[in-house]
Amino acid sequence: MMRKDVNKPKGKTSAYAFFVQTCREEHRKKNPEQSVNFAEFSKKCSERWKALSAGDKKCFEDMAKADKVRYNREMRDYVPPKGFGKRGRKRKDPNAPKRPPSAFFVFCSEYRPSVKQQFPGLSIGDCAKKLGEMWSKLSQSEKQPYEEKAQKLREKYDRDMVAYRGGVSYAARNPDSSAQGGEEEEEDEGEEEEEEEEDDE
Repeated sequence: MMRKDVNKPKGKTSAYAFFVQTCREEHRKKNPEQSVNFAEFSKKCSERWKALSAGDKKCFEDMAKADKVRYNREMRDYVPPKGFGKRGRKRKDPNAPKRPPSAFFVFCSEYRPSVKQQFPGLSIGDCAKKLGEMWSKLSQSEKQPYEEKAQKLREKYDRDMVAYRGGVSYAARNPDSSAQGGEEEEEDEGEEEEEEEEDDE
């Protein structure tokens, strides 16, 4: 589990997050004894937010701007303790073998060009969603070639990692790791897809 620096300034709060806080407080006042169904509550908040006019959203956007100023000011004075870099992660060795893609990512790399050609106006996120739908509709036998290709890439990666670590296999050093991979490079899985998801902070 990643350690957390308790002295690090609290992250920026978005306009929508301020709106959700307001909704939560309203709900608590109206129904003090009732626990919140998170999925249902989130859906209602999202619908209410979409229905707000630009004028109604402005006060939350102003709160977010003020909080961004607060965050930037606090971050200027913040010095992470030793062992905490950006997000507390150690730097990745650029010479380390790149993690192999999963069967789904093998499928995506094959079909993404045709999906982009078929739906030229599709955003990166919607393209990924469309590929996910296509993958979920495949039968197990149709997925098999992609799983086999992913397995071969996994085996090559394992061999490369043994060579990279000087002949000591990861499994020998970490007997608790699963065969599917719990390597320290886990955070890089599917990094070819990561451009599709913007970091919230």
